[in-house]
Amino acid sequence: MTQPAIAPERARQFTPTERRALYDVINARRDVRNEFLPDPVAPDMLRRVLEAAHAAPSVGFMQPWNFILIRDAARRQAVHRAFEAANAEAQAMFQGEKRAQYAALKLEGILKAPLNIAVTCDRARGGKVVLGRTHNRDMDLYSTVCAVQNLWLAARAEGLGVGWVSIFRQEDMRGLLDLPETVEVVAYLCVGHIEEAFGQPELQARGWRRRLALDSLIMEDRWRGEGPETDVR
Repeated sequence: MTQPAIAPERARQFTPTERRALYDVINARRDVRNEFLPDPVAPDMLRRVLEAAHAAPSVGFMQPWNFILIRDAARRQAVHRAFEAANAEAQAMFQGEKRAQYAALKLEGILKAPLNIAVTCDRARGGKVVLGRTHNRDMDLYSTVCAVQNLWLAARAEGLGVGWVSIFRQEDMRGLLDLPETVEVVAYLCVGHIEEAFGQPELQARGWRRRLALDSLIMEDRWRGEGPETDVR
């Protein structure tokens, strides 16, 4: 079948002010856990954020994501219990001072945020053979992460905070959200208005990890040296 001729459009050029705004939003993005306000997220604002997420790139244009909006208190309580069970397991994996430090961290805002969003990946969308996914099956998961990042940055630009809860068992979330077998939770997000945010990543501010120097992460043509130091505490 002959493909239709499509002429590319002239690429838009952004002003210095527009570029600066983008970098400001990126640098102001934080993982929010305890700073949420109870105010609901307005429907038009939520729509803009979800449209930004849906504009993400995806392998073979398969758009594998769905966005499950979770406001029901009972369901969020159940998710919180699943988090607590997994978090206890995670805490036991650390030793000594690191375990005590871990126990002092608040790692979720499931009940405090007015809105939770489960971002899922439907791994069957697009059929058995997807352009660009033929040799790396996980490209659909990576595509969904791109949607999460879009959502996160758009939310920050709207004055919303987002917290990514990663400590749960996939099988627990599958049951709580009635997911089909082909669908996985990629990100469980807590979303809401905030008035305060850390000036730097919270885990850095609390001494858990420091930001690595960018120059230590840049290599030319191939892997060189030992890479950045590894924290083995």
